[in-house]
Amino acid sequence: MTDTTAADAQPTNAIDRYFRITERGSTIGAEVRGGLVTFFTMSYIIVLNPIILSTVPDGTGAYLGGGTEPDLAAIAAVTALAAGVLTILMGVVANFPLALAAGLGLNAVVTFSIASLPDMTWADAMGIVVLEGIIILVLVLTGFREAVFHAVPVELKTAISVGIGLFIAFIGLVDAGFVRIPASLATPVELGVGGSVAGWPLLVFVVGLLVAVVLMVRKVHGAILIAILTSTVLAVIIEAVATVGPQGTDGTNPTGWELNSPAVPDSIVALPDFSLLGQFSLFGSFEKIGVVAVVLLVFTLLLADFFDTMGTMVAVGGEAGLLDADGNPPRTRQILVVDSLGAIAGGAGSVSSNTSYIESAAGVGDGARTGLASVVTGLAFLLATFLSPVVDMVPFEAATPALVVVGFLMVMQVSGIDWKNYEIAIPAFLTIILMPFAFSITAGIGAGFIAFVVIKVAVGKIRAIHPLMWVASVLFVLYFVRGPLGDALGAF
Repeated sequence: MTDTTAADAQPTNAIDRYFRITERGSTIGAEVRGGLVTFFTMSYIIVLNPIILSTVPDGTGAYLGGGTEPDLAAIAAVTALAAGVLTILMGVVANFPLALAAGLGLNAVVTFSIASLPDMTWADAMGIVVLEGIIILVLVLTGFREAVFHAVPVELKTAISVGIGLFIAFIGLVDAGFVRIPASLATPVELGVGGSVAGWPLLVFVVGLLVAVVLMVRKVHGAILIAILTSTVLAVIIEAVATVGPQGTDGTNPTGWELNSPAVPDSIVALPDFSLLGQFSLFGSFEKIGVVAVVLLVFTLLLADFFDTMGTMVAVGGEAGLLDADGNPPRTRQILVVDSLGAIAGGAGSVSSNTSYIESAAGVGDGARTGLASVVTGLAFLLATFLSPVVDMVPFEAATPALVVVGFLMVMQVSGIDWKNYEIAIPAFLTIILMPFAFSITAGIGAGFIAFVVIKVAVGKIRAIHPLMWVASVLFVLYFVRGPLGDALGAF
């Protein structure tokens, strides 16, 4: 149905008619502006995704792409390419102002909980991402996604997001060297160098974090990107003047740069390197880690992808005033299909699962109401593929404040948990703390699921346990004891 205002509003051209711009009370100018705001608000992922994916070798000791050293520029190029294509697809197919890119949290799962497993390769890990995307797509097309969504208690879903937030923040602090393993090994970690914030690189991290925080408090669009750019410029100046140099792998120069010494590249623009495309092995992981482990890892990715996307599209649709009486955005099926394709494309492109970004709400706040804004955002990402050399000049200390800030945003959801109800609070607590403490998102989710089932059984509330929770908990038990089982049975 259309109301009187919509009926009276006449499209001015073909673009207006296709995207229903006038009908939704917007203009082409507002859509372009909103699309650019969304890009600048979330473009930090071009820097952060390579940071997360490139610095940890896989189970065979190789870095993403098969090299002996991180290739930040190649990962940045494909990260921008995937985000650009998928975001344009969202705009054209779903006509919704929602942008996609490699998901923070999801890339951490792939890096620290999948690729780093013994004997696993990056190709195997990305194959698991593709499998997860295929399953989600099937679940969307069959209407089963809502069933899985309802299987996990709402507060446990919240705990998963909070735990991932803490995990991301911890990774940011460690990668920047703000928190590190002490040379004495007297404690698991310590502040900075010998308990002090020492060295120019840590100053860059602190400045970047403070800039991001202040700009966010002042509600400045693109706060994270501005903070990264500001601290990168500061880092380049410091390195040019003080010649700090990188930290040595043998522990020398502990106050040096954690990864790469910042310097202005010879060329800012270069032809993008898309060599990572297609470097995935769909079933290689089954041979390396076993069927049970693969199923659990796919389920872990599926959970994060599932719930983040559904919450994001409702939040963005609400901000844009596009939800119907039941709280559903227009063309929900198309939105979910494109988002599912994002997981498949991200794995096939070796840049981790791509998912919908809540930062799209920034563009909506600046006037975006249709898919044209997503097309603009996507085109901006495609142009960014030619700027990948710039990524090499961004040190960890300049990029990792964004991880801490994003972690904060995710932890804010902790208020949605009823901490006075022990039946849900204890599983939620275990989920949250074990992700950073065990350095494993899978461990946190597994502990929460198992604790939830055990507690419900203990208090006589077996009917409150969804069948899928029983299945998942049994699989997690097998996952946790797969080592001893392998020794005993010789089958894992």
